[in-house]
Amino acid sequence: MSSNDITHGGFTGNPGANLPALRGHNTALVLGLLRAAGEEGVSRLELAAQTGLTPQAVSKITARLRAEGLAAEAGRRASTGGKPATVLRLVPGARHAVGLHLDRDELTAVLADLAGDAVAVRRAPLAFEAGAEQVLATAAREVAALRAAAGGPLVLGAGVACPGPLDHTTGVLHRVTGAPRWDGFPLRDALAERLGLPVALDKDTNAAALGLAQGIRAGAGSFGYLHLGTGLGAGLVLGGSLYRGPRTGAGEFGHQVVQLDGPLCGCGQRGCIEALCLAAVARGDLPGAAHALGVGAANLVELLDIDRVLLGGRTVLENPDAFLTGVAQALATQARLRGRTGPGTGLAAAVPVALARGGARAVADGAAELVLAPLFGA
Repeated sequence: MSSNDITHGGFTGNPGANLPALRGHNTALVLGLLRAAGEEGVSRLELAAQTGLTPQAVSKITARLRAEGLAAEAGRRASTGGKPATVLRLVPGARHAVGLHLDRDELTAVLADLAGDAVAVRRAPLAFEAGAEQVLATAAREVAALRAAAGGPLVLGAGVACPGPLDHTTGVLHRVTGAPRWDGFPLRDALAERLGLPVALDKDTNAAALGLAQGIRAGAGSFGYLHLGTGLGAGLVLGGSLYRGPRTGAGEFGHQVVQLDGPLCGCGQRGCIEALCLAAVARGDLPGAAHALGVGAANLVELLDIDRVLLGGRTVLENPDAFLTGVAQALATQARLRGRTGPGTGLAAAVPVALARGGARAVADGAAELVLAPLFGA
């Protein structure tokens, strides 16, 4: 596939990103259904029925995808009286995307195929607060090593997830808590130049939530992803879609004030949930940290009426039982006090809480989806 074949139009769903799209909306619809079908595949007639496109349009699109190595035959459907239908599937290894998680003290890099599965992973120490040059150099070194280890596959771009606040449409960081030298830095464009790849940038929690949302039918399903690591934030999926807010400001979960005379937070306020959680963790009070996180989760459920709460981040993953128990208890108390009931049960039904899939790699995997998801119409 030539670069002209790849680049056509803008980057759907992220007007500020400098990433390519694959020939527009209809192709994205077809690719999305091929991805969702997995190895089982899907026929052209099924693609036409599910997309609303004509069979002729589907045939044209799928012929092009096959010629470009993105789709392949996966056998035939059993005949129901007519000619057996040819089944097509996505070729995951035809293209790849890089996902970078720039945490405050560690970089995680993944190389993901078109199915979103990581085919290579690297980790390296990082001092995010040290500023741009060290971060750019580390990212460039690790991405080069990642691509070399995988045999130099064709990479569509790099998705980059880091602490906020930031503007994902311009790729510019703002006043990151504890890292003031990043304020106003155009990280997306600087990384694109250093890596030699198109780049999309978003907050770490948004990237993780985007990855976790894959497979949710558009318009269905809402959840909050709460990430407790070196800080505390949230990614919000509402109606099956990631919600960033117009200024990428949604999900600043850790800086809701719940104790007016509480400890000083790195953001300058007092009594933020982040400050309470981190202070409790530092003194070894895991039940206290879990309770504070649960209070915040209950506030989020009360505000947005989401379907479930997912937990992640290194602090949670080091002590998952403590945090699952504490947050579940807070949500159960809220359900009891508010009289929420399960369908047809008449009993108090708390919003379910669970560990997010992906473990310690959830953010990096989600960062790769910043590149991949728009290609599939997500």
